[in-house]
Amino acid sequence: MTDWRRLLLTLTLVYAAHCPAATSGTRQHLNADTLLHGVELAQPVPMASFAAAADALHTEHHLEGRLELTLPPGAGGFRVLRDDPGYSTDDTELVQQLPAFSFSYIQAGDQLIPATRGVVTTAHPHWEWLLEPGRTWREPGDRGYSRAALPFSLVQRGENCTHNGVMSFLFKDDGVISRVAFQIASETCLYFKFDFWGLAQARYQPGPLPDGPALVQAHTQHLAQRLPVRPIEALDDTYEGADSHKFSGDGVIDTADMTVYGFVIDGVNYVGGCQTRQGPYPFCEVLDLPSYSLAKSLVAGLGLMRLELLYPGAAQAHITDHVPPCAANGNWQGTTFENTLDMVTGNFSSAVYSEDEASSEMERGFFEPPTHAAKIAFACGHFPRKAVPGHTWAYHTSDTYVLGSAMTDYLTTHAGAGTDLFDDVLLPWWQPLQLSPTSRVSRRTYDPQGQLFTGYGLFLNVDDVARLATFANSELIRDQLDTNLLDAALQRNDQDHGAPAAGGRYYYNNGFWAYPDFKPKSCEHAVNLPFMLGYGGINVVLMPNKTVYYYFSDGGTFGWLAAARESDHIKPYCPPKEVHTLEG
Repeated sequence: MTDWRRLLLTLTLVYAAHCPAATSGTRQHLNADTLLHGVELAQPVPMASFAAAADALHTEHHLEGRLELTLPPGAGGFRVLRDDPGYSTDDTELVQQLPAFSFSYIQAGDQLIPATRGVVTTAHPHWEWLLEPGRTWREPGDRGYSRAALPFSLVQRGENCTHNGVMSFLFKDDGVISRVAFQIASETCLYFKFDFWGLAQARYQPGPLPDGPALVQAHTQHLAQRLPVRPIEALDDTYEGADSHKFSGDGVIDTADMTVYGFVIDGVNYVGGCQTRQGPYPFCEVLDLPSYSLAKSLVAGLGLMRLELLYPGAAQAHITDHVPPCAANGNWQGTTFENTLDMVTGNFSSAVYSEDEASSEMERGFFEPPTHAAKIAFACGHFPRKAVPGHTWAYHTSDTYVLGSAMTDYLTTHAGAGTDLFDDVLLPWWQPLQLSPTSRVSRRTYDPQGQLFTGYGLFLNVDDVARLATFANSELIRDQLDTNLLDAALQRNDQDHGAPAAGGRYYYNNGFWAYPDFKPKSCEHAVNLPFMLGYGGINVVLMPNKTVYYYFSDGGTFGWLAAARESDHIKPYCPPKEVHTLEG
């Protein structure tokens, strides 16, 4: 047995230990009769039906080849729970139809690895795919077939809204395959929530994948580098006096709106949530999470800090020297890259938090257009100059898009044509973290230019969130980017807290937010707590004790002070000083 196959077998057992299992005995849902002879699913089924039963056996078949699905228009069940934009009643959006599905998978051990990762563009007017590694096994009642389950997500074209699902089917080596049961029963999307379920016709074409061994090896290496994961309740047994419930958001965030949350301490990722409307999601560790504006910190913020280290002076470069439409507009004179990262360009219609950002003009003029030409024309030209750059904070995702365009041009000037901020600067820098393949594809404009969105458009797994946040909060990062920009962003420079933001309730500095004057019990003085924020109910908090708290929700509410206090309780921000006595 080769080393990577031996390691994969070990990781398979570890991975299975974290996946909820269906009950043993005769299946109540998605049994062989349903998958082989069923016509439709009358209603959603428990998510445990997509997990291995407790008496599951190792598979006797090997899946490697192309899987194709067909769901006729109008087939399947679709239950709308919230639809602010009216997508479900707009015949042009086709939200009740799956996009074309034709993708290759390879089996390694009991795991099924998709050959295509990251967001996959389609011809569908609304939906694109995200595919994640699944699992295969055998059950006594499956009539000699092996069973597979594949996690996936439907994501809104050009946006970050993410709807999480699982599909399951029976198969044999020779290409015989059952219908594919699929179900979506959770999301991270404030304005569009639904359940979608059904049985799709399927075709399986077995055959070796040319890059199969490389896919398996890369997947194995990624699994080996993941942080250890434990359920959030294990905190109570690991740390004396800990109260894991304080991390749940209870009392602030509705349980139905919570996608997942976690607390990273001493190299372990303690995870809670992962609930759906049909029970726990069976593949929590590969649950797809939208970054939304976390990207303003991770891509724009860390990106400019990295550029400043590689090419000193980048932060003070002028937008007008690198973005011709902004230069032509006349409102961007004197605005630097750092001004733009700080949201203090001086250009705005209203300085009231989110008034510009949430306007219909921003939606129609910036978020909806698919091309760079349309987005940059709006971003450069829509907002009038009302203040001197560097003073008045006004939150615009379009400003971060301008910065991304400027950094792209800056890189072209200094590193050569075609150099890309994400592919050539950030991803190689992050490579040692062994982040998921899902995180390595960012949203871009739908044109030959493919301009990076910069301020939103990443998709992450929980391990990506934990690793990136821990890295940003660690000493390891300090020699890999400009420390002046980093220290200002993370509130380590008392002379530069950033711009007062959101009516003065917070600071905003170099793409990061900060909660001012937090008073931990362990400290004699107040501290400013840096955090990242994403639309709809997403926060990642970087604490002075090197712990990280994160949650992804979609109810439009935010709150993490209880978690910050509990972090200080478990591992004091200001440890008591040792007292040394002289004994004579």
